[in-house]
Amino acid sequence: MTLKLTNTLTRRVEAFQPIEPGKVSIYCCGVTVYDLCHLGHARSYIAWDVLRRYLSWSGYAVTFVQNYTDIDDKILNRAAEEGSSMEAVSERNIEAFVADMTRLNILPADRMPRATRSLDAIRALISELEAKGAAYSADGDVYFAVMKHAGYGKLSGRDLEQQQDNAAGRVASEEEARKQHPFDFALWKGAKPGEPSFPSPWGQGRPGWHIECSAMVREELGDTIDIHLGGADLVFPHHENEIAQSEAATGKELAHYWLHNGMVNVGGQKMSKSLGNFTTIRALLDSGVSPMTLRLFTLQAHYRKPLDFTAEALDAAATGWKGLNAALGLAGGTAAASAELPLTLTAARERFAAAMDDDLNTSAALAVLFELAKPLRALANRIERGDDAARAEAATPELAAQAALLQELAGVLGLQHEAAQAQQQSGDTAGASGPSDPEIEAQIEARKAAKAAKDFAAADGIREALKAQGIELIDKPGGLTEWLRG
Repeated sequence: MTLKLTNTLTRRVEAFQPIEPGKVSIYCCGVTVYDLCHLGHARSYIAWDVLRRYLSWSGYAVTFVQNYTDIDDKILNRAAEEGSSMEAVSERNIEAFVADMTRLNILPADRMPRATRSLDAIRALISELEAKGAAYSADGDVYFAVMKHAGYGKLSGRDLEQQQDNAAGRVASEEEARKQHPFDFALWKGAKPGEPSFPSPWGQGRPGWHIECSAMVREELGDTIDIHLGGADLVFPHHENEIAQSEAATGKELAHYWLHNGMVNVGGQKMSKSLGNFTTIRALLDSGVSPMTLRLFTLQAHYRKPLDFTAEALDAAATGWKGLNAALGLAGGTAAASAELPLTLTAARERFAAAMDDDLNTSAALAVLFELAKPLRALANRIERGDDAARAEAATPELAAQAALLQELAGVLGLQHEAAQAQQQSGDTAGASGPSDPEIEAQIEARKAAKAAKDFAAADGIREALKAQGIELIDKPGGLTEWLRG
């Protein structure tokens, strides 16, 4: 079968065809780092982690980019509440995000650009739009002119004229009075007293939210990518505006496939702080819910459907995970299976692939895992009771092959035996400190000196040595080198 995905842009289920055979470029809208991640983030990033894992398992070379929005009104408001700074709030919550995603066994993105580190690309894109007549400045702000983009509304299906009629009679704010059209949106916001700001051709200010992602997509992956991801709440206005400004600048399609996950409800109600049902990932896991239970729970529903968190549903998922975890523990302790699978296991592998090819039908894929796990779980229970015959039975080639396949397919869904996950994460934590910031900067300077001396082998060696320690170097125009901890 061929992988088929529901494309929000066309409102159809379509066969996936990458731009470049064998390679897939993906951009996932990341978090605004003003607070801890909540259950909605867990649902979204687990779904997209599975998409990425499945594409890799299917043989594609995947480049996965996910951003941090590290300048935003919410961040500035939080900093003001705390009497701290935008940078302090962002750094604290970026660290928390990495820790939460690690607990959920979500693979780190290949690159995680930040808005504040992409300002050159943002300013350049705004300037292009202004030069093309698709943007205009007004009193230090710069706005995108929605009426200049003929395709505006194609992702969300919204009609601008109808929206304008609905908004008739509304009292215009000072900002709206500066706009040529009520639905024009800010690309650059002029500085307000006391707020962090950055220089630009239009004066001190900061970028608008939508332009940040357009610029980071382009800088990291090019004008057109294969897949753009996000929650259903981002379809409008964020993704609609991304499409408009990117395509107005380049004249090319921004992304061929747009995928959106459904929202999270808690006990049948929309999750919100005002209703008192708002739960962070950290609070839920710290309360005793297993990360793999949470992961299993989210995968029982299709990624596009709303997901309702209830105590009863989580308890049921915990029971299911307990059996699967036992079977995966046995899989980790059996002898290596031969590369050639028996026909029954080949059929199971094919059913798993068919389920995933069907718009990532993880519920059906999980059914294959539970089918494979059933005899292994029973053996694990017998071994736990001291049954030596069960231990010998588990070592037979047939069951060793079944255990190996279970482990392989569970890995595609990011489900991992808890003892193995704890050991892996303990190892990650042990090596997380790595070189200090000054040591990294010193290595970057040594690399610059090597390049200046045309000793490119030495320069590459420094890059690779840092990469082995989890440090990614990002070369920017003008000889600037930035870095990120992996």
